[in-house]
Amino acid sequence: MVRRGRRPKKRTGSGAVGFLLILLLLLGAAGGAAAWFVFLPAGPTTETFVEIAPGSGSRLIGAELERAGIIRSRYGFDAVRLWKHGSLKAGEYRFDHAAPVTEVYARIAKGDVYTVAVTIPEGSTRFDIAARVAQAGFVNRNDFLATTANSTSLIADLDPHAHSLEGYLFPDTYRFQRKATSLQIVSAMVRRFRAAAAEIGLTPGGRSRNVHDVVTLASLVERETAVDSERPQVASVLSNRLARGMPLMTDPAVIYGLLVEGKWRGTIYQSDLTRDTPYNTYRHAGLPPGPIANPGLPALRAALTPAATDYLYFVAAGADPQGKSRFAATLEEHNKNVASYRQAVKQAGGR
Repeated sequence: MVRRGRRPKKRTGSGAVGFLLILLLLLGAAGGAAAWFVFLPAGPTTETFVEIAPGSGSRLIGAELERAGIIRSRYGFDAVRLWKHGSLKAGEYRFDHAAPVTEVYARIAKGDVYTVAVTIPEGSTRFDIAARVAQAGFVNRNDFLATTANSTSLIADLDPHAHSLEGYLFPDTYRFQRKATSLQIVSAMVRRFRAAAAEIGLTPGGRSRNVHDVVTLASLVERETAVDSERPQVASVLSNRLARGMPLMTDPAVIYGLLVEGKWRGTIYQSDLTRDTPYNTYRHAGLPPGPIANPGLPALRAALTPAATDYLYFVAAGADPQGKSRFAATLEEHNKNVASYRQAVKQAGGR
């Protein structure tokens, strides 16, 4: 009798289990690597800037970030891009601490570009603004002034005969990227002026028949008093004098004429009042050729709608200890106000 040999038992499932274990290990390793690339913070400990040019794709952006040491790997950035599906914004970005790729990506998707603030006070001239812009590190002072003189096309519909952008560079706090050009800066200020002017109806064909004259008058009002409540009265004095053909006799206009000619010495002298410039409102009746500063909204409102008064004279608040201007309808009353003003200054220890 022949014995049949026993067949060896099959080792069911052992190979599949091993393969599965290896696969799980590989997936775990890949997941760990992905987490290390994506979620573990990386980046600089000191201030680092990265410029992303318009039209840059995510791969190029990832490569630039990796090159600058902001992220560990461009591939981690690509992975987040596939996950988030957001659009990325061009501009200059500032990084100064370690962060995960997800945070870096979120900032660029949001457009959290680095900007520098510059504040333009009400009544600043374009010369003042040029100095502030240069001090903030944006552009050269002379380059800025040249742009304000050569870019009047920005306001051609408002003031077709403007000699510069003086009057239309609205006072406000602005934030610009470090590489902003002079044209970008003045364009932003003009846009802000347009918004403010539209708010009060100061538009061609609107409540104002002549934007140029209103802005010029507003610039005088702005420079003559810093007290908002007095601006309508100051505007009324100037408007009343214009209506009677009287010279405005405003020192700020004389000073601006000297600034334009490079003759301003920091203090106004008697000889300056007789110097023949187009802005000398002692020698020339009517408004000066254009705005002498950049007025804020209260001054624009006052010029657009002056108070109804019979005032023809005023002593500006200036150094007045009482902190207010003194208005008069007659020269006699004005002379009394001048004497009273001088006495108050003397008593306060002035000269």
